[in-house]
Amino acid sequence: MSPRFDDYRPPLRVEGGLRARSTRGAIGQSWWSRRFVEVLESFALGSRLTRGRAYARRGQVLRLDVSPGKVTAEVQGSRPRPYPVRIGLAAYPEKVWRRLESELAGQAFFSARLLAGDLPAELEELFAEAGAPLFPAEIDELDQSCGCPDFAVPCKHLAATFYLLAEAFDADPFHLLHWRGRSRTELLDRLRTLRGAVADGGVLGAGAASVPGAGPDPAATTGVPVVGAARALAGVPAVEPDEELDRFWLAPVALPDRPPTLATGPELLLRQLGSPGAAIGGPGLAERLRRAYREFGSAEGASPTEFGRAEGAR
Repeated sequence: MSPRFDDYRPPLRVEGGLRARSTRGAIGQSWWSRRFVEVLESFALGSRLTRGRAYARRGQVLRLDVSPGKVTAEVQGSRPRPYPVRIGLAAYPEKVWRRLESELAGQAFFSARLLAGDLPAELEELFAEAGAPLFPAEIDELDQSCGCPDFAVPCKHLAATFYLLAEAFDADPFHLLHWRGRSRTELLDRLRTLRGAVADGGVLGAGAASVPGAGPDPAATTGVPVVGAARALAGVPAVEPDEELDRFWLAPVALPDRPPTLATGPELLLRQLGSPGAAIGGPGLAERLRRAYREFGSAEGASPTEFGRAEGAR
């Protein structure tokens, strides 16, 4: 269907819309948000993304909801009624998520970061190795639809939704995992349960295997698979006194090429708590707190005199 002439008019002005926090330049602050935008822009969508970014900054998106397998939104265009927008992305089935959760719980680094409301950069690689990539690799993986008469996909309304979605990932990284099929509550409850099993002396996981040549796999005899350190050491035989001791100090599995990063930003607590409800200020409160945390973080290394001088200049 060809768009009518009046569809090229400027969009109707919106009061109280979801306005992008970024007023210029790139959108996205966290690595996962920037990565999502990078993937979108790699699809060579041209000026459609540029126009959508302008819509996002004008506050034309009225509503944005993330659920397993789909994102829905309403975007105000030039017509009186807002356009319904839908972006579908395959949610992973329960079996895949159980395997992912076992891998995450088996490594304290991942569990600690997720339980603190943060996504370590190594998470993307872990998901990819499990055959469940976090981000779409091709534009065809995204099922896009908009109620506007524009035949282009994505149209500017879809593009605006993409950019607001990237900022939603900034505010709460669990929106990305929820889109793929696991809510914050479900994932963290599962990790706590699995980590608790380890603390109680049990083993956990899925798809684990014993070290080659190291003896039988405990999962094969007990029916309980293992991951993490238990997975690495499963079946490793004890070294007898008359054996060569030099191989006792060799790691049973290869060590990672790079150590995990531990750097976190000043907004970690906000991401851990999630978005505040409308009764206490909603996204507006979160944004004010986010700015305050950034200022406190930037002033952390300043001397009292420098900090007082900066505060007095406001």
